[in-house]
Amino acid sequence: MKIKTLSIDIETFSDADLNKCGVYKYAESDAFEILLFGYAANGGSVSVIDLTAGEEIPREILAALSDPDVIKWAFNASFERVCLSNWLLKNHPEHFTGYSAPGDPAGAFLDPSSWRCSMIWSAYLGLPLSLAGAGAVLGLEEQKLAEGKDLLKYFCVPCKPTKSNGGRTRNLPHHDTEKWNLFKNYNKRDVEVEISIQKRLAKYPVPENIWEEYRLDQEINDRGIALDMDVVENAIRFDERSKSELMETMKSITSLENPNSVVQMKQWLADNGMETESLGKKDIARLILDAPDKLKKALQLRLQLAKSSVKKYQAMQNAVCNDGRAHGMFQFYGASRSGRWAGRLIQLQNLPQNHMTDLAEARELIRSGDYETMELLYEDIPDTLSQLIRTAFIPRSGCKFIVCDYSAIEARVLSYLAKETWRSRVFAEGKDIYCASASQMFHVPVEKHGVNNHLRQKGKIAELALGYGGSVGALTSMGALEMGLSENELRPLVDAWRTSNPNIVRFWWDVDSAVKTAIRQRVRTCVNGICFECKSSMLFITLPSGRNLSYVKPKIGENRFGGESVTYEGVGATKKWQRIESYGPKFVENIVQAVSRDLLCFAMRNLSHCFIVGHVHDELIIECSPEVSLDAVCAQMSRSPDWMPDILIRGDGYETNFYKKD
Repeated sequence: MKIKTLSIDIETFSDADLNKCGVYKYAESDAFEILLFGYAANGGSVSVIDLTAGEEIPREILAALSDPDVIKWAFNASFERVCLSNWLLKNHPEHFTGYSAPGDPAGAFLDPSSWRCSMIWSAYLGLPLSLAGAGAVLGLEEQKLAEGKDLLKYFCVPCKPTKSNGGRTRNLPHHDTEKWNLFKNYNKRDVEVEISIQKRLAKYPVPENIWEEYRLDQEINDRGIALDMDVVENAIRFDERSKSELMETMKSITSLENPNSVVQMKQWLADNGMETESLGKKDIARLILDAPDKLKKALQLRLQLAKSSVKKYQAMQNAVCNDGRAHGMFQFYGASRSGRWAGRLIQLQNLPQNHMTDLAEARELIRSGDYETMELLYEDIPDTLSQLIRTAFIPRSGCKFIVCDYSAIEARVLSYLAKETWRSRVFAEGKDIYCASASQMFHVPVEKHGVNNHLRQKGKIAELALGYGGSVGALTSMGALEMGLSENELRPLVDAWRTSNPNIVRFWWDVDSAVKTAIRQRVRTCVNGICFECKSSMLFITLPSGRNLSYVKPKIGENRFGGESVTYEGVGATKKWQRIESYGPKFVENIVQAVSRDLLCFAMRNLSHCFIVGHVHDELIIECSPEVSLDAVCAQMSRSPDWMPDILIRGDGYETNFYKKD
């Protein structure tokens, strides 16, 4: 029988903490081993190979793992692929075939082009990102065994030595044969559930171009990004020393046993004439303004102590692999409502920004371990360490980084889709959208460093807060009051923005109407090139790229205000599967973010011959030789795709020897 498809699920052991370090470091541990190998060829019956009992994986199955003509399926396939890459290299190197160009770190793993992930398929259709969750929502006859969590804890991670277990640090099959037999059934069932998911979703296949994007994503994760461990380790040491010194200073000022205690600190402030309900960052910033010197100093120190910059450095320490690189930092289709990536491990998506003019000098002080000079030159060491987090990412020896991003991509996409032509002219002329927005709102010229420049801030916060139906509450949560706007200004600001952007407002409610028509009448409707259609129990929104956004079991019901609303099933704010309410502006937000994501994917594919090592929102990080042209990379970023040829996008970039925010 010729093998065309292979469905796989493996159970593994490692002494590395998978959640903290990720699969790449987990699988390269000396203690790593595959315990069970469950598989089914061509969707047939499932076999479980017990490797702990000396059973061997058939040679034709081993050969299939590197065969580009055999499609390998798994739920969260990156785990199986990375684990099997390491295992094959150690145990059956004759069956391992890498990929990619010479010198590319990505080549140390099995080629992802012949791997398919049913978790990504689930995400593409708006379903849960867990095997149990997807199986439950789809109502499969075969469901993941509930005992799995306890079995995994028993066999797959080290155990604590106790008198009752004879002081052992690991549970082996012979320690509980009943559990082991159940574990083999669990492994078999996972393969069965994965196959059932494939069958259930067959009528809604993932387009081939999405699998091509997935391959590129896996290649970037395989390649990883280098870390300067001197910076990382010294930053952790600096933080410990700084926190210790700050704590001693706090104790000397307050005479408190634990100045970090909220209860103790609030009482101390009250005893000194300053009552407060909270010691959150915003509250402390407010209190500092009118505080006497002694209290001001204590509050400033508390803010410094609250800086959590060291957690990112610790995440780097946990994630770095034997090759000095962090791998697996990007989750493809991590945000199922837009298809955007989610961050993993170090979380590049929420790194602190840097505003220091002497970034390189400060970085060198950390790298060399010169705490005394750092303390002398920089008053706030926790803040300095926070600003230097990005600089721990470096290109490999002999290379540089080119960092290139899209300028105001979401604003450009929203303007394009809504046909708000005055905004598109602003982008075409290379003008500042915040100034232009303020000028449109207040009917006066506004220049960034010139006439009426005080209005630019109002234009900026309006742009950031109001594009997707936001009102006074959105302005407040974006910090409008802290930026100097009064409460009386907020409502007029909302009205002015909406008046100056009538096509965007119309687009919100045209989308709202189109969604409701699609659900009610089961007919395909389109608005400005975006199409809406209900099939079976799914709402599909088709983007200009041809990609679909998917919403499960859409309904029209009544909202809390007595009006009409659209609801669908998905993972809500509580991380649980639930019914979620939405409306036109929210759907527009999903659409704009999704189109922005597709434009970034287009650029990534155009630049896939380069060594892309990271991406953050609308930014690419490329590791390349010094000869590579920045202008050439920016030109590729600025290309428009055939499916949106007249959108005005612009890639801006810079060269650097360490990652930073330019």
